[in-house]
Amino acid sequence: MTTISKSFENRFINYLLELSQGQQRGELAVLRRGLSQPPANDVAMYPYVARFIPEKLRGSSTEKVYYLIAALFAYHPLNTLQGNFGAHMHAAANEANQESTERRFVVLLNAHVDDLPDYLRQAVSYLKSKEIAVNWEALFNDLKQWSHPNRYIQRRWANSFWGYAPVDSENINQTVNQ
Repeated sequence: MTTISKSFENRFINYLLELSQGQQRGELAVLRRGLSQPPANDVAMYPYVARFIPEKLRGSSTEKVYYLIAALFAYHPLNTLQGNFGAHMHAAANEANQESTERRFVVLLNAHVDDLPDYLRQAVSYLKSKEIAVNWEALFNDLKQWSHPNRYIQRRWANSFWGYAPVDSENINQTVNQ
């Protein structure tokens, strides 16, 4: 990844954060309406998003990620600098809803890039209902690599969701001795 493209990414996410912090309700409402259409189809979003898309990315699948992130962010602007989307979904799960959250998450991990906007909208809505913040910059970067043949983004999210759980050797010894 070049330094130039990294600066565009940061500038775009910073712009979204500034809209939220400045409570630019009109702009956020326009961006939020973008959820009702496929990414980059709502022309009302263009004045707010297009200026952040480098010329070489116009017309690409990455361009759609800019519009998708803008719409999702406008819907749920809680931001964190920690974790990835798998960690956020894990944080939303509890004993009462673990199974349903896991099913929802597996569907998201298996989603084809063309279906991703719908599944992400549902997942972000779920996180919003649980008041779980999203690492928007990480999500933005991850979505641009979603179709990578190695599926490393999906594996990273899965590892964050299910994660390594160290075995408590003391409890094992007590169970064995009883």
